[in-house]
Amino acid sequence: MKIGIAGAGLLGRLLTLILTQQGHQVSVFDPANSATARGAAGWTAAGMLSPTAELECADLNVFQYGLRSIERWSQIIPSLPIQVSLSTKGSLMLAHRHDSGAAQRTISLLNSKAPEAHKPQTLTTAKLAELEPDIHGPSLAWLLPNEGHLNTVEAMEGLYLAAASADWHWGTTITDIAPGQLGTGAQTWQFDHVFDVRGTGARPASGYQPDNAVACQNVRGVRGEIFWLHAPGVQLNRPVRLMHPRHCVYMVPRRGDMVVVGATEIESEDRSPVSLRSTVELLAAAHSVIPALAEARLVHTETNLRPALVDNLPRIEHEAGLTRINGLFRHGWLIAPAVVDDALAHFSEHDLSLRA
Repeated sequence: MKIGIAGAGLLGRLLTLILTQQGHQVSVFDPANSATARGAAGWTAAGMLSPTAELECADLNVFQYGLRSIERWSQIIPSLPIQVSLSTKGSLMLAHRHDSGAAQRTISLLNSKAPEAHKPQTLTTAKLAELEPDIHGPSLAWLLPNEGHLNTVEAMEGLYLAAASADWHWGTTITDIAPGQLGTGAQTWQFDHVFDVRGTGARPASGYQPDNAVACQNVRGVRGEIFWLHAPGVQLNRPVRLMHPRHCVYMVPRRGDMVVVGATEIESEDRSPVSLRSTVELLAAAHSVIPALAEARLVHTETNLRPALVDNLPRIEHEAGLTRINGLFRHGWLIAPAVVDDALAHFSEHDLSLRA
């Protein structure tokens, strides 16, 4: 079958990988100039795989997507042609004593929503020091088992390289979408089926707009900011979230003595560089957790917009010849493989079955 995909971000690359493996002829269109141009929101992420932690703002459907996706990542990543870091040692949630009230409310919420095997586990100071010797300062700590993280930059590159047989159209903006059709201005491309996974690029919608597809087009951008710190000698074994009065600050280790620091969400569609305020607040919060970061070097900053719908939950919309997927919000790397699996599973044998 001939498949057209609008968008070469995380969803687009996962779809392309799976569909090419199934033997389909896949064409992918994206406005980015190359496979490594950092336009898609998937690049600007720390890659935390935290289904329990995300229950703070998500439902059990996202939680189950997360559990399924961690299992799928463990299958997908070893098959990629380059080395991609993946760890499932759990994650930590921390708080300073003066923030204990808000922290306990968050932990109580997670305990009320998470199944028993995934509930936060209270850590003593001694146990925290055993797990993460370089963490000093927070007096409250919880381990979230069965969580992990992956290197998003490596994964984005690996997913592209693993789908080399696809026809990639870089520097190409989709202007019109209809069942079985993708328009790129002067040219209209015909396909057996089309996937629209453009994230915030899906608006403003143009061309075909059926009433039952408006939800995926009513997408807003939620700003994310990350800092890359080069921190030789700093030991960090798993993702850490500090429950902070203004931000939920995260720190995630990466290969090469790198630590990624960021804030999970900012309700803004501003794409400008990070502000002085964000830099000072986020890095000061990270330093309060890992004092050894004082000598780290800030080597990279990045901002991007994560696509979110009104309920902050993902949505898959189907009709004959066209599938739209959007609204992964801050859960992209956590849930994308399971969302893609569900999107492909919705096809009936009568409606252009996508089974291998």
